[in-house]
Amino acid sequence: MDTLKVANNTARELFLESFLAKAFSEGCPFAVWKKPGQSLVEMIMDRDPKAFTSPEVDLDELPEGFMIHPFLNSEVYEPVYIKASRYERIFLGESSTTDEGDWSSNETILEGSATTVRNKIAALPVGPNGSPSKKADFLATVANAIDHIQSGDFYKVVPARLKKLRLSPEFDLARVFLELCDAYPSAFVNCFFSETSGCWIGASPETLIRTKGDLFYTMALAGTQKAQGDNPLKNAAWTQKEIEEQALVSRYIVNCFKKIRLREYQELGPKTSVAGGLLHLKSEFLVDMKATNFPQLGSVMLGLLHPTSAVCGMPKEKALDFIKAEEGFDRSYFSGFIGPVNLNGETSLFVNLRCAKLENNEALLYAGAGITEDSVPEKEWEETELKCDIIGKFIQTTKSH
Repeated sequence: MDTLKVANNTARELFLESFLAKAFSEGCPFAVWKKPGQSLVEMIMDRDPKAFTSPEVDLDELPEGFMIHPFLNSEVYEPVYIKASRYERIFLGESSTTDEGDWSSNETILEGSATTVRNKIAALPVGPNGSPSKKADFLATVANAIDHIQSGDFYKVVPARLKKLRLSPEFDLARVFLELCDAYPSAFVNCFFSETSGCWIGASPETLIRTKGDLFYTMALAGTQKAQGDNPLKNAAWTQKEIEEQALVSRYIVNCFKKIRLREYQELGPKTSVAGGLLHLKSEFLVDMKATNFPQLGSVMLGLLHPTSAVCGMPKEKALDFIKAEEGFDRSYFSGFIGPVNLNGETSLFVNLRCAKLENNEALLYAGAGITEDSVPEKEWEETELKCDIIGKFIQTTKSH
């Protein structure tokens, strides 16, 4: 399939709206995304209305498609896979030409596509997500977490909160997606839908794993502060709490390597990274799968890494027990992982962060905060507000709760 080159944002929006409207109207699961640092929007549609689900994930056995994996497998939420029955691409760079024989010449632009999509989202059933988190409850959870850490129960835990916003009558999914692409060029901007998962939109800063050719890649991302000034990277100053929080995530990855006796890897960082108006500390890990004779490393590390200490805590089991006891909602696909699999010789899976679920004229925003013994409850609440705002300010909403 040739890449579609579109001259302006209006034309791109029309094509994307038409694609979304067609998928929704035909009841087809779909995924739309832009990888970090790239200028291509990629789109797939599964002609089978029932995207297939499986409790096991073996990347090497999957056809070309898009993975949607929950935070935890359950009877309600299980991994969903959208097959690439149809695959399209839109070029976001400036161009005045359109390739011969591409989507523009065989796709009918549907009139009223934005309204069709908006109506389909409004009709989506409400999932068992629970009530929005109250500030007092979240502060109490953070204080409780600090007590557990000081008692030696775990080193770190990542409680999350849920925020609900009302979608405006003019909400336009395609426009919001393209605005996110423009605003967050280094994020994995995504939108996907299946009957099982529901409809989500997000701009994740965190790669879980990437495999391309013989190269395996993962990252440790933690620590959060607001980007300040004209040169936020230069102005960044990290506290001991944030440095230690990021170091815990890096050690978690190294421990996963140790479990499979992998000693030959390259570690880069930590360094300050900009993501959606926030700064994080990031370390990157690279492995040559051919040199280490480990061609299945992607699937193996996926099973070991998820859920990472960046979205759960350490030790994992005790942190999970705390999260299950304290959070008053089901995370479903928030802090799970999503992304294209075996497309163009590459698999790129990202942690589903900075995201919102769209249903029944509402946006359900999710955000978590990494708690260590040096955490301050009020500051952790403020951090979750900043994270919710990354998507919230783009989805044209007014507060309903």
